[in-house]
Amino acid sequence: MSSLPEGWYKDPADPSTQRWWDGEGWLGKAIPADQTPPDGPPPADEPEPPAPAVAPPADGPSTLGPSTAEPSVTPPPPGWQPPPGYQPPPGYQPPPGYQTSPGYQAPPGYQAPPGSPASPGSEPGLGSELPGGQPPQVWQPPVPGWGPPPGWIPTPQGWQPPPGWVPPPGAYGYPYVPQIRPHGFALAGLGRRLVARLVDVVAVLILNVIVNGWFAYQWWLEVEPIFRQSMQDPFGTVDQPSPRSDYLILTMLFVATALWFAYEVPALANSGQTLGKRLLQVKVFRLENTDQIGFGRAFRRWARLGLWTPAWSCYGFGLLLQAIDSLSPIFDTRLRQALHDKTAQTVVVAVPAGYRNPVRATDPPGGEK
Repeated sequence: MSSLPEGWYKDPADPSTQRWWDGEGWLGKAIPADQTPPDGPPPADEPEPPAPAVAPPADGPSTLGPSTAEPSVTPPPPGWQPPPGYQPPPGYQPPPGYQTSPGYQAPPGYQAPPGSPASPGSEPGLGSELPGGQPPQVWQPPVPGWGPPPGWIPTPQGWQPPPGWVPPPGAYGYPYVPQIRPHGFALAGLGRRLVARLVDVVAVLILNVIVNGWFAYQWWLEVEPIFRQSMQDPFGTVDQPSPRSDYLILTMLFVATALWFAYEVPALANSGQTLGKRLLQVKVFRLENTDQIGFGRAFRRWARLGLWTPAWSCYGFGLLLQAIDSLSPIFDTRLRQALHDKTAQTVVVAVPAGYRNPVRATDPPGGEK
């Protein structure tokens, strides 16, 4: 018991108010600290007047506090079913008017609470029969316009396959593997990539006709006498080409390599598309993001394929390696990367016509950096 005598004192919980202390605890309601208290203890507590009702705003429910109205019971959506093995808590009573979905089967051993309403399609005790002893309703399709597979049979539990039905091979034996879409784009088809490469080959060939034309003419002057001699006497002795003709062939191959480099590497570094790729709507992206692949990565991608061009003079060895590289996407079913794509860590995707990389706030004016 406290030694503090009875009287009015400031409330320790709120010093701005005062309350009556009876020697053991605080009694009555608090009054302002500057108000003159009555001579004795406060009168008995009076019931607080009810708070005035506040009408909710016209545009929605009130935000002044929780509503005291009874919550409305929302029935489950059509076709809803409890999860397998669901057991309601002890003493649970369904809300008034609640009906289980047609075709619902209660877990084995479940007993309905006393007074639960009957509903169609459940086990005995849950309303397996409608009023009047009618059988349960047949399962209804969940979506308007939904149709079962051909030959399936409707039952109260849903559509069942016909007798002897066997799932197709692989339908359920393997998990579903979604198609990989790098950066949200579909992988470019092999046929489209082949046509794009052929367009680029024709473009580089035209450049070679213009630039390598003089070297090709000089080479023909060297081998033309030998060619005429072989035509006149196919079984006779034919002179060997001069060393100059071999040098001219190597020169043309190196020039062709340089032209291919100048045609492809800057275009891929800046936009990811050469003329052929632009016409066929395919684009080269980095594996990690959609930024420009840059000169270094574009060079590595081209070098794996283009630097073998001078080796054509070694009995076509370079051409064989380039053919293997060009066919390598066939064996990569995941990303369809060629060997030169794996070297540069790039991927070729199909893009819409006129697609440009999105301009970021850090990019310089003028679009793609």
